[in-house]
Amino acid sequence: MRGPEPKTTNRARSLRQADNDAEAKLWTELRSRRLNGFKFVRQFPIGPYFADFACRERTLVIEIDGSQHANSKRDAIRDEFMTTEGWSVARFWNVDVLRAMPSVLETIVAICEGRLTEAVAARDFKFLPTVPLK
Repeated sequence: MRGPEPKTTNRARSLRQADNDAEAKLWTELRSRRLNGFKFVRQFPIGPYFADFACRERTLVIEIDGSQHANSKRDAIRDEFMTTEGWSVARFWNVDVLRAMPSVLETIVAICEGRLTEAVAARDFKFLPTVPLK
C-alpha cells in the first residue's frame, strides 16, 4: 500500500517554511491554479531531491536560484537526474522573480503550453527539456 513517507514529508514541510522572498512571491502567483489553470506544488520530492515548484501535469520543475548557484556542479547533477526521470527543469534567478515577474510567468506559461521546447542556457535562465525515453 502506498502512502506518505514521514521523513520526506517532514523535510518538504521544513523547506516550505524556510522559503526565501523570491520563492514566496512566485508561490503567490502559482498557487491555487492561478497561472492559466496549471497546478503547481512546492517542495515536491523527486528521488533524493526536492523541487522548489513542480507542475505534475506538465512534468515541469521550477527552481529559483541565487547567484551562488551559477555554474554549480551539484545543480548540473540534479538537473540531469530530473530530466532522465522525465522532468523538464527551468531555473530562474531570484532577482528576476523579484524584479521581472511578468517575464518569468510568461516563460513558465510558454513551457507549460509547449511553446518553449528547446534547451536554453543563458546567464540568467536555464531550461532543460526532459530527456526523451528510448
